[in-house]
Amino acid sequence: MGTFILRVVVGLLFVGHGLQKLAGLFGGGGIEQTEKMMDALDMHPVGLQARAAGLAETAGGAALALGAATPLASAGLIATMLTAVRKVHAKNGLWNGKGGVEFNLVMIAVAAALAEKPGRASVDGAFGRSRWGTGWTVFALLAGAAGSALAIAAGKRFAPAGGIGDTAGATSTVSDSAESSTNDETDSSDDWDDLDDEESDE
Repeated sequence: MGTFILRVVVGLLFVGHGLQKLAGLFGGGGIEQTEKMMDALDMHPVGLQARAAGLAETAGGAALALGAATPLASAGLIATMLTAVRKVHAKNGLWNGKGGVEFNLVMIAVAAALAEKPGRASVDGAFGRSRWGTGWTVFALLAGAAGSALAIAAGKRFAPAGGIGDTAGATSTVSDSAESSTNDETDSSDDWDDLDDEESDE
């Protein structure tokens, strides 16, 4: 019973998070807000990344709640959580009160544990897969890590080209300004030297 309760509660929480992203339900911002978030996190192309994250949480959460293809569902959910850790929460430390990784780690741990054993009261259990085994927990963790890495790599690969150019332009502008300022100071110093020479001649 414990496994069933854990699977359903955590699975439905993931569904809720996914629907927040996709449809603006449960107080979420919907797909437009999710795209803006992806843009701020440099996750490109933002439309694809936003929908992929929302679908992974919605479909993965539903599959987890049902205990259907549980290791695959767990892998998708772990991928979303690892991406959130790397792009948002890691810099804030451990505790959730400060925006840290606490919540994400709990969800990863639950998904990994359920990948091994969804329990008898599950779709997998109905097909003789109430226990997949430890190897499938390892699979879910590795596949989730790989999925997260690919998503982040894609964000860099498909980043707008103008971003780098703008940065280079800004750097060039700062450099030019500094050089101009140095030249102005040199010219000013020369003017003072000329003035001193004129006073000496007098």
